[in-house]
Amino acid sequence: MKLEIRRYRPSDKDTVFTLFSIGIKEHIRPCFHKAMTSPLYLAITLALCVAGYLLSSVLGAVVLPAVWVGFVYYCSYKLYADYVRERLRTDMQDIPGNYLSRPDDCFWVVEAEVDGRVQIMGMVAVMAKQSGKEKYGELFRMIISPLCRRMGLGFRMAQIVVDFCKERGFSKVVLETSSTQTAAVALYEKLGFCHILSHTKTEDFFFLFLFSELFSQVRLGQGSCRKT
Repeated sequence: MKLEIRRYRPSDKDTVFTLFSIGIKEHIRPCFHKAMTSPLYLAITLALCVAGYLLSSVLGAVVLPAVWVGFVYYCSYKLYADYVRERLRTDMQDIPGNYLSRPDDCFWVVEAEVDGRVQIMGMVAVMAKQSGKEKYGELFRMIISPLCRRMGLGFRMAQIVVDFCKERGFSKVVLETSSTQTAAVALYEKLGFCHILSHTKTEDFFFLFLFSELFSQVRLGQGSCRKT
């Protein structure tokens, strides 16, 4: 498959939106699985089984945990669905204005010919950031279509961002990714990124949502950086 990485064009908007939505929502199931296999959530599930049995019967021992599991999945879904909705409403709504209007920012897409049709199979963006006198780049919106995975495309896209930042004299490249994205973490480590910071665990999001619905204001993921 011949792949071409080029700058974003306004005509790419609908396809980019679809790819972004699909790519982000792929993390719902790993997020749910990670939460449900954690010691805390396993303990809650077991406690609900016992409580349901004691309060009702065998049926209660099944229903109460099932409701809990369904709720956790709903929270996993809402976490990522709300993120997609917010991003498409804000920075992604005007990609030329937010990612292409300044010389130190950029947004790329990956084109490939599939069944005789040229299709967008990936995207990645970078924005210049300033911290005191230090100027660095932040990698955003890395999404690859399932049809183009395991082909080295992620490496090429991330390398384009690194090379772009080198050309502009940035001191480093930083990014955030969730701990459920094990393939992405492995890719960034291969490129020379190092893990520097862990944010709130996934479980904490569910409790924030359960009690106050403020979880969307907390950042999930792990920061990485690469010196240029």
